[in-house]
This record gives sequence, structure tokens and C-alpha cells, in this order.
Amino acid sequence: MWKVGYNGCMFSKRIDFLAIGDITTDAFIKLKEASVHCDINNENCQICMNFGDKIPYESVTPVRAVGNSPNAAVSAARLGLYSALATDIGSDQNGRECLESLKRDGVDTRFVAIHKGMETNYHYVLWYEADRTILIKHQEFPYRLPHLGDGTRAPRWVYLSSLGSNSAEYHVEISEWLAQNPDVKLAFQPGTFQMELGAEKLAVLYRRTDIFFCNKEESQRILKTTEEDIKKLMNGLCALGPKTVVVTDGPNGAYAMTDDAAGPVAYFMPPYPDPKPPFERTGAGDAFSSTCAVALALGKPLEEALRWAPINAVAVVQDIGAQRGLLSRAELESWLAKAPSDYAPRKI
Repeated sequence: MWKVGYNGCMFSKRIDFLAIGDITTDAFIKLKEASVHCDINNENCQICMNFGDKIPYESVTPVRAVGNSPNAAVSAARLGLYSALATDIGSDQNGRECLESLKRDGVDTRFVAIHKGMETNYHYVLWYEADRTILIKHQEFPYRLPHLGDGTRAPRWVYLSSLGSNSAEYHVEISEWLAQNPDVKLAFQPGTFQMELGAEKLAVLYRRTDIFFCNKEESQRILKTTEEDIKKLMNGLCALGPKTVVVTDGPNGAYAMTDDAAGPVAYFMPPYPDPKPPFERTGAGDAFSSTCAVALALGKPLEEALRWAPINAVAVVQDIGAQRGLLSRAELESWLAKAPSDYAPRKI
């Protein structure tokens, strides 16, 4: 039976994967003259340019419809799920182009709220060599949870990520809807504001989470610790409530902790071998997290999902922006077939 959707569209098909979070355009400004300075451990790096100078740049490339949640929605669509995005845009040209980009990628846009007279998020990316620094500004949209359906009409999976600093009440709405729909699986990849808000204020969401994603530095920030042992960090995150926790550590690989019949079990997943040096690193973490969640949504066990995730992370850094390099399922399975024999999670 057909019904009217959030933006007036008619639909009947149940959504496999709904991503919730902010959308933006990333304008990549490729710098020609800059330098990078790091500490003795090659950490805490800073990009430097002469103050007051006119700094030459090589090119500007706008990449539409990106952000943690839009990236996840596109990843899911390319891997074969019926994917949708709940987000907020302005009534400007940038918003229209973001909307068209989502549609081209097969993402259902019925839950995209268009706010008259407001501007769509637009970020500037200072791109130097293979890495980048992003200048961000989140518009203060009047967030409101659309009617997502209930029971068998509710999305099978929700993927929650970055939202603006005025979204505290929106998180309450999301939590209440999830409580009313206990069969919906939740993947949570917190963004900057969600980490700033703190685990205590988002305690209900943490306890409701089926799989949680962050990187090592973010886990330290969430737990307010300088602990370096990733297994201890995962224990700390699991104590907040998620059933499964995944912590990435850049080129060093990724880690996961979950419960099986015998109790807690932890895994280390090595990175997929780089086919060539990274072109531009934006979106690697989103690609990893979303691909892992998509594999689970497709019925894969965690061990197999961990094998899928690094492949899309490696693929996405071979192109500019967070989405161009995302693979189809056939492409991902082709990469998987070529993986080294030791490319598999191992218990730790």
C-alpha cells in the first residue's frame, strides 16, 4: 500500500539503511606553497603558510552531498542496500546540487528537510599533499525528526553521525523513536558535537547502540583519558553500553570488541594493502565504518564485516573527496578475492 512520505513523495518499499546527520559541500582548495611540521613522533602536525602573504593555490574542486552520514548513505546504496538520508539543507543552489547528487547515487531523499531562506552547509578543505585541514561551519537548522514509520515500516538500520551544536533535543527525539522501535538496529559514529556533548548526556543512545565506531584519538576524547592500550579503550567504550565497539587506528589497522557465547571477544583487523599511495585521505574513516555496518545489515558476521571495511577505506583515498572512490558490491568482492591470505581478523 502506498503512503505519503515526509516531502510529499509516494513510497512503499521499506528502507534497509537510514543515515541521519548533517550534509555539506566540501570545496577542496589544493595548495601549492605550504609546509607541514610535526613533533618527534610525527604527531600533532601543523600546516604552515606565511601570514599576510598571497598564497597561490592549484585548483578548487567542490564535492557535493558529503558529511559522515551522507557518505554512509552513498556507501550503502553502492553496496546494494535501499538507502536513505535524513538531513537538513537550505533553499539555495548548493542545497539543490546536494539533493541532485544524492539522487544520482540512488539515495532516497524523502527525509531531506528544505529550509526556506537558509543556506546549506559549505566547508573549505585546505588540501596539501595527501592530507587536509577542513574549515567547518554548521548552520543552525531547526532539527525535527521526520515520520520514519514504525514496526515493519521502520528502517531496518539507522546510522547516526555528525549533527550541529544545536541538536541536543533532536538526539532526544531520535532516542525516543528508537525506544519505540526496538527491532531497528543502530550504528553510531559520533561527530564533533556529539563527543563534546558527552557520553553522559547521550547515555540512552550509547546503551541503544548495536555497533559503535570511532578512531583511537576519539575514544580517548570520549572516555576523557590518555590511555594508549586500545583493548582498555574498547573496554571503556563497551561499558557505556554498545553491543559491539570498533576502534580504528589509521594505517595501523582496526580493532573490535563484542560479546559471543563465551563472553567478550576482541579482534585486530589488519589494513588492506594500499594499491598505490593515497591521493587524498578525506572519508577513509567514514568508508570503513559505513562499510562495516552495511555488511552487518546484509547479514554478514562481524568477522566478515571487518574484512569488508578496510577495502572501501583504501579505495576512497585513491580519489578526491569522501565518495568518488566508494565501491560497488561487485568491485568490493573483487578486491576481497585478491586479498593476501593473512588478510583476516584475529583474536587478541
